[in-house]
Amino acid sequence: MGAHKLRFGLWYSLRNPAPWPRPYPEIYAETLRQIAWAETIGYDDVWLTEHHFCEDGHAPSILPIAAAVAARTTRIRIGTAVLLLPLHHAVRVAEDAATIDILSNGRFELGVGVGYRPQEFKGLGIASGDRAGLMDEGLEIIRRLWLGETLDYQGRHYRIEGARLEPRPVQQPRPPLWVGGFAAAAPKRAARLADGYLGTGAMTEQARIYRDEVARLGRSDGRLAGGHFWLVCARDPVRTFREIAPHVRYQIEMYNRWLGEAGQALFPAITRDEELRELGILLVMTPAEAVDAIGRYVEETGIERYYTWTVPPGYVEARMDEHLALFASDVMPHFR
Repeated sequence: MGAHKLRFGLWYSLRNPAPWPRPYPEIYAETLRQIAWAETIGYDDVWLTEHHFCEDGHAPSILPIAAAVAARTTRIRIGTAVLLLPLHHAVRVAEDAATIDILSNGRFELGVGVGYRPQEFKGLGIASGDRAGLMDEGLEIIRRLWLGETLDYQGRHYRIEGARLEPRPVQQPRPPLWVGGFAAAAPKRAARLADGYLGTGAMTEQARIYRDEVARLGRSDGRLAGGHFWLVCARDPVRTFREIAPHVRYQIEMYNRWLGEAGQALFPAITRDEELRELGILLVMTPAEAVDAIGRYVEETGIERYYTWTVPPGYVEARMDEHLALFASDVMPHFR
């Protein structure tokens, strides 16, 4: 196990489901508190994820949240996993991300995805059929602006004249770029246009596609990040599973509804909490079991950055502190 040197990250969506309602300022404040504290006990990264028009308030504006994290922390790296790039103007993303990199003194990483929910594209007045082209052009624009070009760009989706980024990011030559997604196109796009691929859950095939594409392109610098969908470290796994399972089941049911609306499928229908364990979606484990599970995952995928969801939707952030602390003290050292 000691041969695997991993970075460990948190992953947040800041949801506020109707079954467990709380004031949004409390959720946001507690999330920032937890991130700042987790930095002090050894966590390396924090990742933020975006969706729009969600009944549970899933974070729609993650770049302002990333800026707030930058102001509250000094060491932890701050990433998006993922920002839905086709729903944003690429020049503005380049500017905002550069500002976060400055606020954090060079700790920002931009991970992007194409998106899949029809309502998000409809609500923002963007044709979902344009998302792949918007993604590819947007990544090129961001990269070139970060590198200091004065950009004249004539693409299918963007017409840009004389754009120049000032101030530029702290990181040189630029901050890292990641691409995430479940379809085979995502790891191929990551190999072609970014520095690394972001996955989650059963990502062995996506990791293979990514490595093959990196090799085909003659690259030697590909990077992989991912992790179990849910892995919670606990001294009493039975009790902890019972407490957390309804919240994770809510999350899976929501994803299944969203994906169904997009004509996709990722998870089977869940009718009992116990199925979360049986299907490997929610792993609540002792530290020793977690070390073994993560070791196998690393061997199967080749990741160098590990993250898993941090707070189940509707669960109080402070109640996860004991599990994060146990993971930091009894699991993370085995991979460093």
